[in-house]
Amino acid sequence: MTRNTTLHRAILAVTVITSVALSGMSLAQHIESNEVDVKELARREIVEKLDNKEASATVLEVTFGPGQKDTLHRHAGPVFGYVLEGEYEHAIDEEPAQTYKAGETFYEPTGCVHRVAANPSNEKPTRLLVVILHPRDVKDVTTWEKDKH
Repeated sequence: MTRNTTLHRAILAVTVITSVALSGMSLAQHIESNEVDVKELARREIVEKLDNKEASATVLEVTFGPGQKDTLHRHAGPVFGYVLEGEYEHAIDEEPAQTYKAGETFYEPTGCVHRVAANPSNEKPTRLLVVILHPRDVKDVTTWEKDKH
């Protein structure tokens, strides 16, 4: 083996080890923060108005790890949700919690407190497809309750 080949292999090994370590640190920080994974898939202006305001629709994919719960929050407009995978425990305002299974839908009126949002399984993830209608000028479709966030 030439000296150049050995040097290249050493550099490659250091690069791979560094990448794995950084990925692990990022994953650990995500797990420690216990934040639910929310990906915005689309945000589109719509012709319908919401409370006489120009409106948009935002589509999100929300993933809960096994046993993961979200904190108290509300949304800027009505929410329509669909359980893609797993089970989803859900409650708004003072209503009793309900568990939805893959293929089922749920609804939240504008501004209600989303007090239970959880994956009841300690083994499998939960994935949701969520559509939120909201005024166009709203940047954050979710606001966190002050005592929890």
